[in-house]
Amino acid sequence: MEYVDGEDLASLLRRIARLPPHKVSTSRGGCALRCSHYSPMVYAEFMRRLAAPAMLAAAVVLAGFSHLAAQTKAAWSADEQPIVNQLRGLRQVPDDARGGVTRQLALDIRRLPVTLGKLHLAHSLANLSTEGDFGKQTLQEVATTLAEALREQPLPNVDGEPADPYITLAQLVRYEQVQVSLDAPQLAAALAKLEAEEQRRASADITLPDLNGKEWNLHSLRGKVVLVNFWATWCPPCRKEIADLESLYSLFQKQGFVVLGISDEEAGKVAPFVKEHNVSYPILLDTGRRVNELFGVEGIPKSFVYDRDGRIVATAIDMRTRQQFLAMLAKAGLN
Repeated sequence: MEYVDGEDLASLLRRIARLPPHKVSTSRGGCALRCSHYSPMVYAEFMRRLAAPAMLAAAVVLAGFSHLAAQTKAAWSADEQPIVNQLRGLRQVPDDARGGVTRQLALDIRRLPVTLGKLHLAHSLANLSTEGDFGKQTLQEVATTLAEALREQPLPNVDGEPADPYITLAQLVRYEQVQVSLDAPQLAAALAKLEAEEQRRASADITLPDLNGKEWNLHSLRGKVVLVNFWATWCPPCRKEIADLESLYSLFQKQGFVVLGISDEEAGKVAPFVKEHNVSYPILLDTGRRVNELFGVEGIPKSFVYDRDGRIVATAIDMRTRQQFLAMLAKAGLN
């Protein structure tokens, strides 16, 4: 569930009402539902659905914090509040300093006493830590902190699936190659879920229209290297990586490279943005979120690189830098 900047209250409430409770609570990497964007009325509806049976115990603070912190200021301890404040401003930290700040936050959170707030902070930091390239050491410290918080406070399953912090930790292990020592069935189940999603993506086809009404089909692009990028106009990390995607598209297009940007927004929202930012690669519309759901996309951006035989050879669970994209494309034979 993602918030669209400028979305009217009635529309947003309709979208929340259509979602099952376990979808309302997601905050898995990149941009997801952020409490800070909502009015008290919307937040009340969100919390009503979150409080469904078996949900409240497994609920996690969503990326952003500002609205929730304002609603439950007394819930944060004197040690936790400065960390909350730093997390709210982490995206404003320059990239060359953000890795160090993130590592220090991971260590600070690890030293906190055991509270539900500690787990909330560890999970939210993990969601922010993959928005770019802040170094393997940074990701390792973040993953270690989240694993220790989950060891201290195990979470029950939600509707038969692992709670979001386990999924986030599993993504760090599987896609960012960090090591954790958490021996928990919930983490094992989360890793199995990611593997099942990969198998589903491997055979999945995409047929979607672009902004001009042209239909694009993924299987018909065999013989080319294809980067599928799930994004939205309102998502800061998505916007940040567009210039690099455009540059790489121009660089490798003659070598048979195709970028397919997929947004679940309406054409009227996407088209002006694409024109303003001079995006030349195809932008496909998935307004019913059929393809998003097929690929298991809940937080964005997410990117997948297919080689010329149609196999997924690289997965990005969040925003990537130009160098990270180049490394992904190299796995498909583009250099």
